[in-house]
Amino acid sequence: MSEEVIHLLLAFAGNLISSLILVLGIYHHVSKRRDFVFTFLLVSSAVFLLCNLLVEVEIDLAFALGLFAIFGIIRYRTDAIPIREMTYLFIVIALAVLNALAPQSNGIVLISAANALVWGLTLVLDRLWAIRHMATKVVIYDRVDLLSEGRRDELIADLEKRTGVQIVRIEIGKVDLLRDTAVIKVHFDGDSQPGHFESQGGN
Repeated sequence: MSEEVIHLLLAFAGNLISSLILVLGIYHHVSKRRDFVFTFLLVSSAVFLLCNLLVEVEIDLAFALGLFAIFGIIRYRTDAIPIREMTYLFIVIALAVLNALAPQSNGIVLISAANALVWGLTLVLDRLWAIRHMATKVVIYDRVDLLSEGRRDELIADLEKRTGVQIVRIEIGKVDLLRDTAVIKVHFDGDSQPGHFESQGGN
């Protein structure tokens, strides 16, 4: 086995370990979303291999920023991915690019320290500060009689009964008086109610 292959395998293993610490140790510990764990790990591995194997083709900062631009476009064209999960996706891409393109002259200690800083900051912001992950459902509601300000408690109670989530706040959007329906955004704590996925959109 050539020295280049051994170096690639070791670097790949290092990036995979970094991704596992971030995804399983920090993200999955709170969210329990296996589907996104699958996505994060595969995207991290693919981006790392792409950057590492094409490093001789004058890949620079513009290439890395281009990756972020592509996924930024995906974010605004994809309704099913919550903001928090997209943030983690950006982080795993950043770590993969860092681990693949960082000059070897920096040494493994400096690269490992950079990874550790990212893990630590993510851990503090996501868990130790107990930041709530607010998720949203867009509901087409059929009781417009409860939309008046004086019946807000009744409205929330009815929505909680129908949706099965403990509501933090609501936003009333488009009201169709001809069909007696309204578009309502229901905001709830996504971490404490992981069985409900987040939807985006609405008027």
